[in-house]
Amino acid sequence: MDYVIGVDIGTQSTKALLVNTSGTIVAQHARSYLVDTPKPLWAEQWPSVWFDAVIECIQQVVQKSGLASEQIKAVCVSSLYGGAGIPVDVQMKPLHPCLIWMDRRANDEVNWVKQTVELERLFDITGNSVDSYYGFTKMLWIKRNRPDVWQRTHLFLPPNAYVNYLLCGEVAVDHSSAGNIGGVYDVRQRSWSEEMLEKLEIPVDMMPARLVASNDVVGGLLPQQATLLGLLAGTPIVAGGVDAAVATFAAGVTHAGNHVAMIGTSMCWGYINQQVDARHGLISMPHVHNSQKDLYIFGGAITAGASVSWFLEGFCQAEIAAAKQVEHGDAYQILEEKSEKIPTGSDGVMFLPYLMGERSPIWDAKASGAFVGLSLFHTRAHLYRAVLEGVSFALKHNIEAGAKGAQSLDNKLIVVGGAAHSDLWMQIIADVTGYPVYTIEENVEAALGAALLAAVGIGLVDDKTAEKGWVTLVARTVPDPAASAVYSHLFALYRDLYPALKPIMHRLQSGYAATT
Repeated sequence: MDYVIGVDIGTQSTKALLVNTSGTIVAQHARSYLVDTPKPLWAEQWPSVWFDAVIECIQQVVQKSGLASEQIKAVCVSSLYGGAGIPVDVQMKPLHPCLIWMDRRANDEVNWVKQTVELERLFDITGNSVDSYYGFTKMLWIKRNRPDVWQRTHLFLPPNAYVNYLLCGEVAVDHSSAGNIGGVYDVRQRSWSEEMLEKLEIPVDMMPARLVASNDVVGGLLPQQATLLGLLAGTPIVAGGVDAAVATFAAGVTHAGNHVAMIGTSMCWGYINQQVDARHGLISMPHVHNSQKDLYIFGGAITAGASVSWFLEGFCQAEIAAAKQVEHGDAYQILEEKSEKIPTGSDGVMFLPYLMGERSPIWDAKASGAFVGLSLFHTRAHLYRAVLEGVSFALKHNIEAGAKGAQSLDNKLIVVGGAAHSDLWMQIIADVTGYPVYTIEENVEAALGAALLAAVGIGLVDDKTAEKGWVTLVARTVPDPAASAVYSHLFALYRDLYPALKPIMHRLQSGYAATT
């Protein structure tokens, strides 16, 4: 039997799966790491951290599987959205940490773009808007603030493209990663936009010339890497793509109307369409499947699971200590059991999950998190439930915006990612959105999608299998009418909160900046 390896470089960990051509997982391994946040709203990572994790994860799944190297036919790497990408010199050495999707430092550059470029033209060409989330604004930040790096930059490479280069010695960027940069990619022509690059004053030569589909073979594994990994030299390295789109593909989302929420560190909700209107406030890129025709259109919260872990680590030392007292104790489970007893709506507490600014649909780097409605009556369980509800409201906010441009949306919501482990959160999402919630039995996401892309790329599976995917959808829960009625009322308040608090949020940001 033949096997493939799928790897997903995430924001806080890298995972690898070794699977057979039926999608059965033979071995898996993960390695965790931290994001560097040297200043407020900054988020970056040196690519060596990612590559070291990829090497370890591949080594481990090969060793755990006990398979002969000739049985492993291909490797594919998906990755987090790397924002600006990795600036490399002519020797392909990284010159600066990668400014990842979470980084929000490029606010001055956003203002410059808005004052300099005809925005309607940018919207029309790229299918995307202007925000410090997008990689092209982060490139401009490097140009303006790290001129020494800019002068030496040969190329900007997305994380998966850089890792692929180290594995096979070939430079190529998949269309999903290119489109997600925004600003410099022509979504209709599926190519770099020389017009926008000129207007933005970014040299076209900094954009890798070779653009490929996510299931294209970039090159063959280099001999030195093959020895290190326990694989055959020349093993095909398949391009991969942006993790949110790859996870969506893993969930079998390949047709217009299919939609899925990936809730990990961040939250991405997206659907498949063939056209896009940037004015609806969502992000678009070619899908990792059928990339010349289909678009993956999505929006999301910067801090979803990150809001949950921030609350646990910062305020729940009692639950953390209690979990340590029992074998296999889980502080999240303790909080969940307490929060299940809290009424729908958390007894009047509401949480805005804008802990690193926010992406769609509000697009405000100066937005900040908030608990509203607190009293002495409220407990940590109230606040924990409010966090889950706040991220769920953010999900509904994106669905509401995205539905304006969708041809149709299926009457079910697929949820993948760490949030799917929480029964309470899945019920809250169903009640808030009004959709029956489905999850994936196999409990893996982008890494399995990467493995499927690897198998498709070398012809081990056919198009029919690719469209259906390897996963088994499980009907998880349905909306409770009474709870949905409460949440419908509260969602209206949620939408009113941000515009009401926005002036104070911005003044706080400005006041803090003035004192530092």
